[in-house]
Amino acid sequence: MGIYLNPGNENFNENVNAAIYVDKTMMIAAVDKIIRSGNKYICISRPRRFGKTIAGNMLSAYYSKGCDSRELFAKFKIAGDPCFEEKLNKLNVIKLDINSEYQNTMDKNNLIHRITDKIKEEMRKQFPEISFMDDDSLGECILKVYSSTGETFVIIMDEYDVLAREKVSQELFNEYLSFLNGLFKSDTLRPAISLAYLTGILPVVRDKIQSKLNNFREYTILDAGDLAEYIGFTSQEVIELCREHGINYEECRRWYDGYKQHEFEIYNPESVVRCIESRSFGSYWGMTSTYDAIAERIRANFEGVREDVIKMIAGENADVNITRYMNTMDSFFTKSDIFTYLIHLGYLAYNREDSTCRIPNKEVRQEWFNAIETENEYKETNKIINDSKNLLTDTISGDENAVAKALDVSHIHVTSNRSYNNEDALQSAIYLAYIYALNEYTVIKEMTTGKGFADVVFIPFKANRPAMIIELKRNSCTESALDQIKNKRYFDSLQHYSGQLLFVGINYDEKEKIHSCRIEKFER
Repeated sequence: MGIYLNPGNENFNENVNAAIYVDKTMMIAAVDKIIRSGNKYICISRPRRFGKTIAGNMLSAYYSKGCDSRELFAKFKIAGDPCFEEKLNKLNVIKLDINSEYQNTMDKNNLIHRITDKIKEEMRKQFPEISFMDDDSLGECILKVYSSTGETFVIIMDEYDVLAREKVSQELFNEYLSFLNGLFKSDTLRPAISLAYLTGILPVVRDKIQSKLNNFREYTILDAGDLAEYIGFTSQEVIELCREHGINYEECRRWYDGYKQHEFEIYNPESVVRCIESRSFGSYWGMTSTYDAIAERIRANFEGVREDVIKMIAGENADVNITRYMNTMDSFFTKSDIFTYLIHLGYLAYNREDSTCRIPNKEVRQEWFNAIETENEYKETNKIINDSKNLLTDTISGDENAVAKALDVSHIHVTSNRSYNNEDALQSAIYLAYIYALNEYTVIKEMTTGKGFADVVFIPFKANRPAMIIELKRNSCTESALDQIKNKRYFDSLQHYSGQLLFVGINYDEKEKIHSCRIEKFER
């Protein structure tokens, strides 16, 4: 057993013996299926703290000849799968944490040599009959083992992209590219590798590394394919955890859900676990990163950035073209580049169906609030957010003038770069002005109700709050809006809700650029 070559299973043993562990061992069967299809080069990219390292520890514990993991896996799902016995602790594993090696190497420019020398030293101990030369590359060492013994290797490389994210010298970066090229683009070496499994935050860097790793199948936060359910928690897993530990699932969903992958709703595992351990909802994932990543990018003066950021903060989606971004830390030329980068970091979620992005949940929305609080361009946005709690109180108390004035301010703000008379802008003004309501209400836009579609419906999940139906009109009157709510019986859709209802009619006068409001109370 070595540290880098054929490591033990201590890390995974520690993972599974934590107070909270979700069985993801069927990922082994999924990876085995991928290998059998001829794709043995895999790159997994996800935001921080989404379980990438734990998955790597699991694969290492399963494949490594340096340990006996039969008993460790015996109680998990994979033990019952037909593929379980085939490769259990039968392959040579090289496991590298590139970030750890980089951070713990004093002479950064000697990083690749140090990594190679450490693994080579362990190879000499584990294969004493083979002669390794001082100037042999890691690829050449692997090939010598394969040609002498027929044994193949699994290479697990965590945080493979750290040198693309850090400001390293060009000399070191070029040496790293050669290191990757030697391992993964050699036809001679290919038979000696059973699996190459890379993880990182960013996908393969398209303008620098892609030529070195273009034989890798990528599983990203944009499209995780067959591995979607294995990195991050699924909704069913979170439901079971909440039931087991007595946690309110709906509140957990509001805080930590939002990263949809095909048919799976993916939750941030770090946040869910911390929430359960502390028995308190809060922004735990944000503690492992910084909102500066948001602030630095939205500071860019690309067309449409500010407008779409305000929309997303208000709870709407923004269009994004994910095909442009080069997966680097410095190639930002459009708002889509910025938004795609923030998707990979987890600050936005991507909808594949309509090519849009959004702020995924309450936890991440707080990071956006923190970011805009520091930015001059978003001072008015921050003020509207801070005032939104008072607006909700004014609405519930029936203060029609206060509601109208607040919407005047919000409408001007969200339409600074588009037509005042745009219907979408009026809706955006409503969503932004009532942003605080997301703490107490489920907000449904264009909800099917009665004989039509209500513009905005607020259904409370906190006690002692009235439900609200908002109908918007332009160049009409508030009475017409209220009549539409009542005549089309929009309240019928709230038949399971018992309590006070508020009918809120809002009219926008395009000529005067002002709003008017009428509020009526209705008891079910």
